[in-house]
Amino acid sequence: MKLGYACINLSLPSKFRTCRLKTVESEGLEKVKELTIHNFQQVLNNISWNRSQGIYFYRISSDLVPFATHEIMTWEWDRDPDVLEITNQIKDIATKNGMRLTMHPGQYSILNSPNPEIVRKAILDLEYHNQVLNLVNGTDMIIHVGGAYGNKEEAKSRFIKTYNTLSTDIKSKLRLENDDKIFHIQDVIDIYKETGVPILFDYHHNRCNPTDGITIEEALTIVFESWESTGRPKMHISSGRNAETDSAHHDFILEHDFIDFIRLIGNREADIMFESKRKDESVLRVYELIKNGKIDLNTPGVKLEMSPAFSW
Repeated sequence: MKLGYACINLSLPSKFRTCRLKTVESEGLEKVKELTIHNFQQVLNNISWNRSQGIYFYRISSDLVPFATHEIMTWEWDRDPDVLEITNQIKDIATKNGMRLTMHPGQYSILNSPNPEIVRKAILDLEYHNQVLNLVNGTDMIIHVGGAYGNKEEAKSRFIKTYNTLSTDIKSKLRLENDDKIFHIQDVIDIYKETGVPILFDYHHNRCNPTDGITIEEALTIVFESWESTGRPKMHISSGRNAETDSAHHDFILEHDFIDFIRLIGNREADIMFESKRKDESVLRVYELIKNGKIDLNTPGVKLEMSPAFSW
C-alpha cells in the first residue's frame, strides 16, 4: 500500500506557472518552453522530496505544458531534448524507487458531452496527459463520467461509445471515478461491465453520493475485480471540511475516516491518494499517527510502503 498526495508540495513549496494566450502571441513559443521546463522541474523537485520522505505515490499536475492542445502549439515539446532531460530524471527516480505517478485531467475533459466539439477537445486533452505519462513512466489517468444532460442512462451510453474510440494506449491508463453529485459507484460499475475500464473508488464521493441496491462491501468487491488484469487498485480518500458529507475537502484526512477506509479494504492491497488541502503534510501526519500507534495497520497481507524512518 502506498499513500500519496496531489500536485502541489507545501513543504518546498512548489508552484506551476502558465500564461495567457496573448503572451504566447507576443513572446512566441519560447515562452511556452520556458514555462514547461520550469513546471517539469517542479515535478522533479517534488518527487525527489517525496523520495526523501518515503512517499511513493504522487499525482502530477495537469498544468505542465501551457496550450499543449491549442492550435497555436507547433512546438514538439515531447521530443525537445531539454524537456526529455528532465522527464528522464523523473522517470529514473520513479522507476528506481517504485513510485506510482498518476494524472487527473480536469473537469472540462468530458467524454460524454452531446457536443462533438467538446468531446474532440476532451480526447485531445487525454492524448496530452498520455504523452506526459509515457515520458515519466506514469500508470494512471483518472476521469469522471461527465454530465447527465437530463438523462443519466443516455449519458452513460455516450461515455461508453466515446470510450470505445480511444487509442489502446489511452485505454491502458484510463480509470473511471465515481463522483460526488451525479454518477455514483453503481453507475461506474455499469460502465465497467460494458467497457472493462478499471474503477477508481472515491471513499468521500461515495459518502456524498451513495447508491441504493448495492452495499459498499459489494461495490468494493467489483472495484477490486476491475483491476485484476491491470495491477494494484488506486483509490481516493478525503474528509468533509465541515461535515461527513460536505463535498468541500478538509485540510487533513481525519483519523477515523482513514481507519474506516482501511477496515473496508481489509487485507486487499490498494494505493490511496489523499485529496486534502494540506497535501504532503496530510500524508506525513498519517505517517506520524501510525508511528505513534494511533492508527494500527497490522492487517494480515497489508504492507504500507513508507519511509524506513517511520517503520514500526
